Amino acid sequence: MHQAIDIEQLCHDRGLRITEQRRVIARVLSESVDHPDVEKLHERASAIDPGISIATVYRTVRLFEEAGILDRHDFGDGRARYEAAPEAHHDHLIDVETGKVVEFVDPELEALQRQIAERLGYRLVDHRMELYGVRIDRED
Repeated sequence: MHQAIDIEQLCHDRGLRITEQRRVIARVLSESVDHPDVEKLHERASAIDPGISIATVYRTVRLFEEAGILDRHDFGDGRARYEAAPEAHHDHLIDVETGKVVEFVDPELEALQRQIAERLGYRLVDHRMELYGVRIDRED
C-alpha cells in the first residue's frame, strides 16, 4: 500500500528552503516504508550524514509537519511516528504486540463513515482511523 512520495519535491513546491541535511532527512522519509519515529529517522539519516543531530531531525520533522508534508501519528506506543502526508486517504491497523503498522483502504468502510456522519447531521470533511489488534494466526 505504501506509495513513495517525493518529500524534497513537496518542500520545493511549498517554498521551503532545503538544506543538505533537510535533503537527507527528506530522502530518508521518502524511502521509509514503515512509520518511523524521530530516533529511527535520526539513526537512518546519520548513517548517510553523521553530522545530522537529533535536534536537527526534530526541527525538520516539525517544519515538514507544519507545512503539511508529514503526518504525525500516535499509535499508542508513546512515540510520535511519521509518514509523508498521503495523496490518497488510508487507515491503519496496528499490531499491539509487534508495533507493525498495516495501511489499508476499504471503500465500504469509507461509505459507512460518511453515512454515519450524515445521519448525525454532518458532512464528513476528514477522519483518521486506527485499529489495534493481535494476529489471529500467531503461535501461543
